[in-house]
Amino acid sequence: MSSPDIIAFCNQKGGVGKTTCALNVAAGLTLFKKKVLVIDFDPQAHLTYSLGLNAHDLKNTTYSAMKGTTPITDSLMDIKGMKVLPANLDLARLEMEMSALPKKEMILKSRLSAVSDVQYIIIDCPPASGLLTINALVSCQEVFIPLQMEFLALKGMSRLLNLIEEIKKKFHKDGPLYRVIPTRYDARKRLNNAIMDKVRERFGAQVFHSVIRENIAVAEAPSFGQSIFEYAPKSHGAEDYLDLCKEIIRKKPAG
Repeated sequence: MSSPDIIAFCNQKGGVGKTTCALNVAAGLTLFKKKVLVIDFDPQAHLTYSLGLNAHDLKNTTYSAMKGTTPITDSLMDIKGMKVLPANLDLARLEMEMSALPKKEMILKSRLSAVSDVQYIIIDCPPASGLLTINALVSCQEVFIPLQMEFLALKGMSRLLNLIEEIKKKFHKDGPLYRVIPTRYDARKRLNNAIMDKVRERFGAQVFHSVIRENIAVAEAPSFGQSIFEYAPKSHGAEDYLDLCKEIIRKKPAG
């Protein structure tokens, strides 16, 4: 099997549905028989909780894998057709503990080299630009940016794009590439339509054609430990995420 596509889901603005997006894309790809590893790289552990896991009870986590106390392959859990590397609050200590290490930006990339037999690795990043996010950006080929169709969400994009450019200059000039996922879109709202037009004008082909519409079921599903495909398989949300996954598979990066 060729090396996996590594995708970081990133947005430095919190509350944009980044974790929900990462989870539903991972779950959607498994419906297309893709082998997926999803990594919770956020100390808040929202992705872990959204899978129905109790983060407090976990010992083998992203933290132990990054520290090297547990091989990453021993920390993976098989949940709902995917491999999962869960997180807990221990991860909050990692940035300080990594800060003095040589090649501290490359630790995740090094750990992921031991992972085989998956086609996609999905990384749910924290809403910050610290060492965890930098590790994810150094490791990935693509950054998917869930973007609400709101003015303030658009304003926050420049910081993240600047960080991506810095990573390209310092670590690998060919990547990561970035793509924008329009989320929480409501065609009835004039402002949503105006922002959508601006986003497509500004970012062009880097914006997915697929749009995640405002859908209450998408917001509710994580509280039940489920993806949208389990919670409401006939909803607009499930339909939109399936369309997005088809587009991701069609536009798999070359190489």
